[in-house]
Amino acid sequence: MVENILEIDRINLFLVANFIILRATNVSYLKLRRIPMKVAVLGAAGGIGQALSLLLKTGLPAGSELSLYDVAPVVPGVAVDLSHIPTDVKVAGFGADELNKALEGSDIVLIPAGMPRKPGMDRADLFNVNAGIIKTLAEGIVASCPKALVGIITNPVNGTVPIVAEVFKKAGTYDAKRVFGITTLDVIRSEAFVAELKGVDVATVKVPVIGGHSGTTILPLLSQVEGVSFTDEEVAALTPRIQNAGTEVVNAKAGGGSATLSMGAAAARFCMSLVKGLQGEEVVDYAYVAVENGDAEYFAHPVRLGKNGVEEILSYGELSAFETKAKNDMLETLKKDIKEGVDFMA
Repeated sequence: MVENILEIDRINLFLVANFIILRATNVSYLKLRRIPMKVAVLGAAGGIGQALSLLLKTGLPAGSELSLYDVAPVVPGVAVDLSHIPTDVKVAGFGADELNKALEGSDIVLIPAGMPRKPGMDRADLFNVNAGIIKTLAEGIVASCPKALVGIITNPVNGTVPIVAEVFKKAGTYDAKRVFGITTLDVIRSEAFVAELKGVDVATVKVPVIGGHSGTTILPLLSQVEGVSFTDEEVAALTPRIQNAGTEVVNAKAGGGSATLSMGAAAARFCMSLVKGLQGEEVVDYAYVAVENGDAEYFAHPVRLGKNGVEEILSYGELSAFETKAKNDMLETLKKDIKEGVDFMA
């Protein structure tokens, strides 16, 4: 009896000690008991896809599956390459005629597939090529894993997200809470640029970014950044730099690619927010989602994520006079982009 009591006391002391350690290090107990997930990356052999897949191989919960799909014949090799990284995440590669197999049982689907932007290309050029690709992949998701959370990276996101939504609507399986345009790249760029400008620790910088995911539809809310302030001149210079950061990368690579590494990092960050939400954690992030009675049919908002995807669309708060004008000025462009995606499926 005494031995049993002592053993129980030892167990209780162990649990209490672990609880204290977890609280002190700000690590939740849930994080030590992560539920395995299956994540499919469609377009995994491209620049974004490979960077994203690498980060997911090293970041997903132990026991998870990473399913890599691409029409490029190198995708099995990408899977083998990643499999040599010693983590408890299984990786498999699937070729052009194996889309359904790649998607089967997926909890999250991320889509970076499509043609990247090159110097001289505009949004219309991208849409004409990538609209058909995104439609085909969305049809595969409908057939194989209609309940998955779908994160769209393929540009132009303002128009490709409506295409995915319309595919689901036609199939009768649409759930607006489960379809996201990933705009995290705008957020991390804003964080990096603000930290650089103000000389502060980037880990302390949080910049809300709303609207869309191209050009002037990207609206960083610099008035809401805590701990720093901006002159009117700084706002007038920093806002277009954030909006045109993609062009900055394309030009710097001189035709050799677009923002693949930063987009891979951004998509991985958003994917981990989805994973945490699915596992019951309270997560707030930014995404381009369907909005009822909002500024436009689709709009990048702060959202509370959970087991059902978007649990709540949150207010983006009060805007400055500069931001209000910028928002009003870009709405016509954003609505036109959305209509183009919807009309493509008509």
